[in-house]
Amino acid sequence: MASLWVSRRGTIKPQAHFDAGDDAVALRKAIEGLGTKEKTLIDILTHRSSAQRQLICEAYVEATGRTLVDDLRGDTSGDLEALLVALATPPAAFDCHEVMRAMKGAGTTESILIEIFASRSNQQIKFAGFFTETEKKLTLDLKNEISGDFSDALLLLAEGKRDENTTVDTEKAKEDAKTLYDAGEKKWGTDESKFVDILCQRSVPQLRQTLVEYKNISGKTLQQSIEGEMTGELEELLVAIVKCVKSMPTYFAERLHESMKGGGTDESSLNRIMVSRSEIDLLDIRAEFKKLYEYSLHSAIKSDLSGVLGDCVEAICGGDD
Repeated sequence: MASLWVSRRGTIKPQAHFDAGDDAVALRKAIEGLGTKEKTLIDILTHRSSAQRQLICEAYVEATGRTLVDDLRGDTSGDLEALLVALATPPAAFDCHEVMRAMKGAGTTESILIEIFASRSNQQIKFAGFFTETEKKLTLDLKNEISGDFSDALLLLAEGKRDENTTVDTEKAKEDAKTLYDAGEKKWGTDESKFVDILCQRSVPQLRQTLVEYKNISGKTLQQSIEGEMTGELEELLVAIVKCVKSMPTYFAERLHESMKGGGTDESSLNRIMVSRSEIDLLDIRAEFKKLYEYSLHSAIKSDLSGVLGDCVEAICGGDD
């Protein structure tokens, strides 16, 4: 089901003359030699499609009796290790790891949960096993970690309950827009559950129309209303859903900008977004980034990261705009 994570707007394409065995040998040499040759690891892992990288992983186990992920972990460290391991992990499993990581330790990293569940399709969520029998534990964990309307919303998304009908019903969109207006702007106190029901379950094309109808009724955008009516994680999640409905590439361009602005860099968010969008829409994200900030994503990465980590992220970025 690799096609769920692949579209024509990615920066990483399959290598034409590909030989998994040769790549596995080259990676083994780079790892087992004196001092790891990071350049070889980066060259191979950023210039093969995810499906090809999985074939390399299989060939690597056959040749060495060890997994490539374990060897990468043992031989590299820090953010570069995390990035190379992400590239060697199938996209569905990577999403699952990130969600688990967000819930590990004291306090939950809500921003990771928000980004993943707001931006993935039902199929991507189901394929990542967030709600299969074996992964019931994950939804139980979610229930234990978070509460209230935020929890209800995330669980709806984690269960992949979004409608998939692509036909837009304008009357229904008008009705939903009025329901949202009545539940928020029009009343004293907000009925959050109505926002959760509609934003977590209607199809994306249907929600696009609802955003238009909402502006007609309210004079404000739905995002402005949510920001004015709500606070905390629920506000963040619902705003993320609205942004993803409007434009997924714009949403991720903003997230990337956020990960690099100010004093430090949030490498784990930067790595996650670059890897998870590298075969889907990173070209579109680059175009939106340039439009929003008047400098290219490539130049932002160049000025923010240095050394081999910078080289690896730049390679995934795939060029300047």
